[in-house]
Amino acid sequence: MTLLEQPLSYLPYVPLGVLGILLLIQLYYIYFLYGKLAFYPIKSFRETPQQPPISVIICAHNEEENLKAFLPQILEQDYPLFEVILVDDCSDDDTKWILKEFSSRYPERLKIVEIKEHIRLKHTKKFALTMGIKAAKYEHLVFTDADCQPAGSFWLAEMAGAFSPEKEIVLGYSPYFRQNGFLNKLIRFETTHTAMSYLSYALKRNAYMGVGRNLAYTKSLFYKGKGFNKHMHIKSGDDDLFVNHNATRTNVNIAIHPDSHVHSVPKETWKSYYKQKARHSGASTLYQSKHKRMLATQLLSALLFYLMLAVCFVLYPNLWYIPLGIYGVRLFSQLLIFNRIYTKLAIRDLLIWLPLLDVLYYFYICINGLFNRGKKQTSW
Repeated sequence: MTLLEQPLSYLPYVPLGVLGILLLIQLYYIYFLYGKLAFYPIKSFRETPQQPPISVIICAHNEEENLKAFLPQILEQDYPLFEVILVDDCSDDDTKWILKEFSSRYPERLKIVEIKEHIRLKHTKKFALTMGIKAAKYEHLVFTDADCQPAGSFWLAEMAGAFSPEKEIVLGYSPYFRQNGFLNKLIRFETTHTAMSYLSYALKRNAYMGVGRNLAYTKSLFYKGKGFNKHMHIKSGDDDLFVNHNATRTNVNIAIHPDSHVHSVPKETWKSYYKQKARHSGASTLYQSKHKRMLATQLLSALLFYLMLAVCFVLYPNLWYIPLGIYGVRLFSQLLIFNRIYTKLAIRDLLIWLPLLDVLYYFYICINGLFNRGKKQTSW
């Protein structure tokens, strides 16, 4: 065999080599990224000396039932000094009267900001949030939504305690309620996967997003960063884009103690879930360039791993044990690391569904993003 023929003899096995390289990339993310969260010791901030006065800000649009169910648990948090700013954003149900009743029961704690519909002017949630921030009398702000339920009476203490003179942003965790059906499993998996990513990168001092259902930052940071001015033209991004544009290597903390969790009401149809993800995908186009490259590499390497895995099974039926072994190494590594994370984030029931949900997650997110990244978004 000549020197030229020798390397050419290996060409038929290039797909297996590519699959091996993709495995190494995936193992890097599993062990060196998600491993940061897996081995992060959960801290309780409830007893820290840092207990600043807090303004909790909630925007509501036609949320009368959720307000009746969840607002009392926020108003009755076990925390020394806080107010709740409820922004009624053009609701046309009975939200106004529900809030009047709550206002009479909690006159010192609940402040209502009412925004009325204007026939010629349309606005997004960011305008409502800005009005709430302007109405807040305290420097430290905690955000959640009307359809969210704190894990307990110490939620606010955990979030507020994570502030410090250096920490201006606190990233919390907000899972969805567990319900029957496969859609609920996918939604909870996707939410946890997103949380795993932004919490792990925050621990690596490279925070790129947060979730507005459980997020905190200071009023001075909001004004210093000129609020939502850079992305007021799209409906999403009041949470992830604000963090993306204002987080530094030193000003972010995370709060993931079980008492700091906030559960939210999930979508119940595939159509509504698709629209929700479509809205979120538009915000990622405005991430910092380094974060877009970082997340694209992570997403594409996983997607290509599954595609190349299928290719190798087709091309090498007699060597089926090689791609199967490569897949087994990745799955074993995921189970090893994700088990610790899922236990921390209280979704260990999804671990058994990991092989199926992981595949669906990457293909669904890619397809959704491909069709919706360029769509114009203008409303709540």
